[in-house]
Amino acid sequence: MTDRTVPIRPAYPKLLVAVLALSGVSASFMQTILIPIQPQLPQLLHASGQDTAWVITATLVAAAISSPIAGRLGDMYGKQRIAMVLLVLQLCGAILAALSDTLAPMIIARVLQGVAAGVIPLGIAILRDVLPPQRLGSAIALISATLGVGGALGLPISALVAANLDWHALFWIAAALTLACLVLYAKVVPAGSLRAAGRLDFVGIAGLTVGLVSALIAVSRGGQWGWGDPRTLILFVGGIAILILWGIFELRVTDPLVDLRASASRPVLLTNLASVAMGFALFASSIVFPQLLQLPLATGVGLGLSLVAAALVLAPAGLAMMAMAPVAGRIQRARGSKTLLIVGTFVIAISYGSALLFHAAFWQILIVNTLLGAGIGLGYAAMPALIMQAVSPSETGAANGLNALMRSLGTSIAAAVVGAVLAQSATNTGNNLGPSETGFMITLTLGLAAALLCIVIASFIPQRRIQKDGRASMGTSAMSTAAFANSSQSRR
Repeated sequence: MTDRTVPIRPAYPKLLVAVLALSGVSASFMQTILIPIQPQLPQLLHASGQDTAWVITATLVAAAISSPIAGRLGDMYGKQRIAMVLLVLQLCGAILAALSDTLAPMIIARVLQGVAAGVIPLGIAILRDVLPPQRLGSAIALISATLGVGGALGLPISALVAANLDWHALFWIAAALTLACLVLYAKVVPAGSLRAAGRLDFVGIAGLTVGLVSALIAVSRGGQWGWGDPRTLILFVGGIAILILWGIFELRVTDPLVDLRASASRPVLLTNLASVAMGFALFASSIVFPQLLQLPLATGVGLGLSLVAAALVLAPAGLAMMAMAPVAGRIQRARGSKTLLIVGTFVIAISYGSALLFHAAFWQILIVNTLLGAGIGLGYAAMPALIMQAVSPSETGAANGLNALMRSLGTSIAAAVVGAVLAQSATNTGNNLGPSETGFMITLTLGLAAALLCIVIASFIPQRRIQKDGRASMGTSAMSTAAFANSSQSRR
C-alpha cells in the first residue's frame, strides 16, 4: 500500500477540530434520541413492544458495523469524502424518521442514522493527517469524547423536546443539526488527506457485516428472547463461526478490510481489549444511574425524579468529558498515552467505588457520574493515540474504526449482562416492580471490576519513549509519511 497524497495543513485548525467534534456529537446523539419516548413507541408506531425494540437495536448494531468499514473506505477513498457520505445517510435517516409513523420505515431510518457513527473514528484519523503533532493530543481527546458527549447531552434535549413538542420534532432537529455539519464539513475539512492504494475487500465487508449482525443481535436480544432460545443460540454461534471464517480469509487476502496481523500486534491488541473493558464500564453506569434516579420512592431504592430531571442530573458527565480534552493533552505530552489510559481508568474505578457507597441522593449520583465522565474522557482520549502510534498512516481509519467497534462490543456485552442482572433482581414493592438495591450493587461492582481489568490490561501495553518536548506520545507514526511510502514501495 502506498500513500497517494500528502497532508494538507488547515488554515484554521481550531475551527477544523470544532467541526469534527460537532459532527461526532451529532452522530452519537442518534444513539439516545429515542430514549425519552421508548415506552411510547408501541403506541406511536402501531406495533408490539418486542417489534419496536428493533428501533433501538438496529441503530446500535449499524453503528458497530459501520466503524471499521467506514474507516477502511476512508483510508482508500478519502476520509473527508466518506465522512460526508455518512453524514448524508444520517440526514436521510433523520428526514425519513421525521416522516414515519410505522415500524418498517422507522427501522430503516434508524439504521441509516446508526451508520453515521463511523464519522467519529474518521474524524480522529483526519486529525492525524492534517494537524501538527503538538496539537494532536487535546484534539483527539475532544473528538474521542464525542462518543459519550452526544448521548449525555442529547438525553435532556430529547426529553425536553418530547415533553413539549410532537415526537417527530426530535428528528427534524436532528436533520437540521446534520445538515449544518454537512455544510461545515464541506467548507472546513480538507479533502486531500492521506490515502492507501488497494482493492476494496467486498467479501471481507460481507463477512464482517453478517457475522457482527448475527452476534450483536444475539447479545442485545438474548435477555428478552432467553439465552437458551434457539434464535439466540443460532445467531450467536453462527455469527461467531462466520467471524472466524472471515478472520481466516482476511489473513490470506492481499488487501484486507482489516489488517489482522497489525491488529494482533501487542500495542493494538491490548488497546482493543482495554477498549472492550472500558466500553463495559461506561455502559454499566448508563443503565444503572437513570433507573436509580427515576424509580419511584416507594421502591426504597429510587429517587423518584422525572425523565427530564434525571437527564439534567446526568448531563454534566458529557461536559466533563469535553473538559478533559486539554487535561488529556497535557498528560499525554508529559507521560504518554499509556499513562493517560491508566489514569483515566483509575478515575473510573474510583467513581464506581464511590457509587457503591454513595447513591442515596441525586447530588451524590451527579458528582459520581460527573467524575466517571471525566475518567471516560481521559481514557477515550488515550485509545486512538495508542492505536495510531502502532499503525501506519494509511491504516489509521480502519484501525480506529476497529477500536470503535471494540468499544461498541463492550457496551453490547454490558447491556446484556446488566440487563440480565437487574431482571433477576426485580422485586415487587407495593405496586412498583423494579430492580432491587442488590441488583444495582452487583451491577456497580461489575463496572468496578471492568475498570480494574482495564487497568491491568493497560499496564502491559508497551510504553513509548517520551522525547524531551513530549511529542513522541502525540500519536505520530514511528516513521514519517515519506519513509512509510518508500518502504511500502520497496515491499511491492
